[in-house]
Amino acid sequence: MALIEIRNVTKQYHKGDETITPLDAVSLDIEQGEFISLMGASGTGKSTLLNLIASIDNPHSGNIVIDGTDITQLSRTRLANWRAANLGYIFQTHNLVPVLTAYENIELPLLLLPMNRSERRKRVEIALRAVDLLDRSDHYPRQMSGGQEQRVGIARAIVAHPKVVVADEPTGDLDPNTSGQILDLLRRLKEQLNVTLLMVTHDADAAEIADRQFRLDRGKLKETTVERQGV
Repeated sequence: MALIEIRNVTKQYHKGDETITPLDAVSLDIEQGEFISLMGASGTGKSTLLNLIASIDNPHSGNIVIDGTDITQLSRTRLANWRAANLGYIFQTHNLVPVLTAYENIELPLLLLPMNRSERRKRVEIALRAVDLLDRSDHYPRQMSGGQEQRVGIARAIVAHPKVVVADEPTGDLDPNTSGQILDLLRRLKEQLNVTLLMVTHDADAAEIADRQFRLDRGKLKETTVERQGV
């Protein structure tokens, strides 16, 4: 059984008299520890699919089963509890709380879990070490570079040891050199933690580091083969 089973998922929006269908009966299996990238033109539903998997939004039809739990059938309270324990989210714009230090930003997801202060400290320090930011733990976002802020965002996403991490354009606001460093970090963390990672990106080079690449086009999901130069 795949860790993530997406079955005939459809999502629609209404704009006046027009019905927009960014996802049309999409199905996909993702195994434990896989790294999946998702590309497509703007407005094709990439972030919509990511948000459905992250349980931030609900499909109009179809089911999403993650590690045996059909998240489309959970109540709002149970869904919030499930998300806190099983899901990490990496945002394009970092979404750090400006008045909190790196340590405090990373600790935030753990405050939703039944965990004492000592265990939280241990988890945060492990996450900081994983993204090479132990020496920046007491720094505020305004005192860090964009790449360092994104590392804090990644540490926050992995601190609760989630089964699934989703990343929405994680390098979209970064220069090429910093983008490469962040992608290397994601690949390393995926290998070390055996986390299942789904990344939306507009960058073909970024998509290439994933185990499998997909493209959304007119509501349909298609697996693609990235042509590597010199191969």
